Amino acid sequence: MNRLEDQLTADFYNYEALLGDDERKILLSAREFMTTEIKPLVNEYWAKGEFPHELIGKFRGAGFTALSYEGYGEHPAAVSNLLTGMLAMEMTRTDASVATFFGVHNGLAMYSIYAGGSQEQRDRWLPAMAAMDKIGAFAMTEPLGGSDVAGGMRTTAKRDGDTWILNGAKKWIGNATFADYVIVWARDLDDNQVKGFVVEKGTPGFVAEKIEGKIAFRIVENAEITLTDVRVPEANRLQRIDSFRDVAEILRATRGGVAWQALGVMIGAYEAALAYSKEREQFGRPIARFQMVQDKLVQSLGNITASWGMLVQLAKLQDASIFQDEHSSLAKAFVTSRMREVVAWSREIFGGNGIVLDYDVARFFADAEAIYSFEGTREMNTLIVGKAITGQSAFV
Repeated sequence: MNRLEDQLTADFYNYEALLGDDERKILLSAREFMTTEIKPLVNEYWAKGEFPHELIGKFRGAGFTALSYEGYGEHPAAVSNLLTGMLAMEMTRTDASVATFFGVHNGLAMYSIYAGGSQEQRDRWLPAMAAMDKIGAFAMTEPLGGSDVAGGMRTTAKRDGDTWILNGAKKWIGNATFADYVIVWARDLDDNQVKGFVVEKGTPGFVAEKIEGKIAFRIVENAEITLTDVRVPEANRLQRIDSFRDVAEILRATRGGVAWQALGVMIGAYEAALAYSKEREQFGRPIARFQMVQDKLVQSLGNITASWGMLVQLAKLQDASIFQDEHSSLAKAFVTSRMREVVAWSREIFGGNGIVLDYDVARFFADAEAIYSFEGTREMNTLIVGKAITGQSAFV
């Protein structure tokens, strides 16, 4: 039952009531876990720019991994896409970096194996990943390539008997400095098609160096990877990936998850600003009584409510297996744009206090920029939708 005291202040239209009782229990469990186990750590490690490796042990016992993958993990059946999305929102509502660590492992890496691997490969890698005994990463973006990666991937793969030789470089790869399995995407020199490879930790020629000096996602250990004659057995090539079209199927699913993350950032910033407005006094009264402060809060709540409604319907399309690239692209472009507005308005409400970590909103403000950019820029996602509605491609 959806009790009023469990409802988020940002859930103005009570979207969580759309979940069944069992799934809502999972969501509330995640809310408690993030609040009690994760939130006390995030500002310290965000300031240091370090990943707290004890988080892996905390997640290991929480039971949130592999909920979408039937036959793996603790849950007997795959949960709905609505719950999966709300879990991403809930984690990001506490911290975007920690949510991204989890999303890279549980989403991009595990889903690549689940969707692109053979049954033998699923059974070989996913149980340990579901238990978080092994951590995954997803290596697609390159130092000289971003939006053009489909046709311009520079990392190469060359078949040599029962092995493949990988050469090239990747950049911005979350978890890669400590991951046990890194899903590396490379262009086959023989047929010019993109293929996926599971590179295991310790493979000679694979080097991952942590990227320093970031102003967002400071807890995430993004890495620049170099691959120099890295030999990977044919058994580690994802057997159901034959071209970038197959990779696009994976990105279509995960792009919607980024939109849910953007919603979580909005909610986290809004909640912080709302609470602060009731406590902070100016001219002898709480600033929550000021008209312009209320205007910013209401505009923020409107963005949250509209975005949440869009994502609910996207989840329904996913559950019905009828969603397309343009559906997830519109959500990513729209929700991340609204997120930028909300974090800016929320930070304004804090005034000078909005630029220090003590009040959380500065972290949400900074992390929003990373979410706005990855999994396809607003412009690229707009062009995907534009092609769908006009029938004309505006890609260069």
